[in-house]
Amino acid sequence: MSSTEYVKDESGQCFIPASQRPDGSWRKARRVKDGYVPQEEMPLYESKGKQWAKSRSEFPVGLAPDDVAAAKGRQQQQTSNPGIPGLALPSKPEPTKSQRKKSSGGKKKASNADTNIAKKLQDTHISTSVKDQPIATTDPVKRLRNLRKKLRDIEKLEKQISSGELKKPEPEQLLKVKKKDEVVQIIKELEAEVGEEN
Repeated sequence: MSSTEYVKDESGQCFIPASQRPDGSWRKARRVKDGYVPQEEMPLYESKGKQWAKSRSEFPVGLAPDDVAAAKGRQQQQTSNPGIPGLALPSKPEPTKSQRKKSSGGKKKASNADTNIAKKLQDTHISTSVKDQPIATTDPVKRLRNLRKKLRDIEKLEKQISSGELKKPEPEQLLKVKKKDEVVQIIKELEAEVGEEN
């Protein structure tokens, strides 16, 4: 019944005899009632719902027996080889470095398409100057409107600096004022372009 046996003395009292702990100290003898089961050996309480859930099959009702067996086999395989749930494992193991070197050594040179792409990439270069870049293909009227607004902002900034309202302008503000001539030139070009279209 239980690993902890209790004994009866001459008077009929039940008790658990003294025992030695793992550290070497002794437990006192304890008096108990007849039929006593130590707490650590008592079965855990389970509600009726929990008992019913344990008795239920984890597979859908009516599933074919061979499908149930296959699913159980997969579960056992997953428990023996734990991984990320839902992640499909690769069918072939990845080749080692030496295997990859051997296989790449026997391959032919890159195809013509690959060589053409490589040549085109070599011919391309990135322009760093603003003047080399083409003017944006947006609507010239819209661009003209934005540049006029920028010119108004520059003129307002110039007035603030000259009147002393803005005593210490930021370096970005000074740079903006220096670009006034460039903005005026672009506005003239766009006005000419828009005038030709109308």
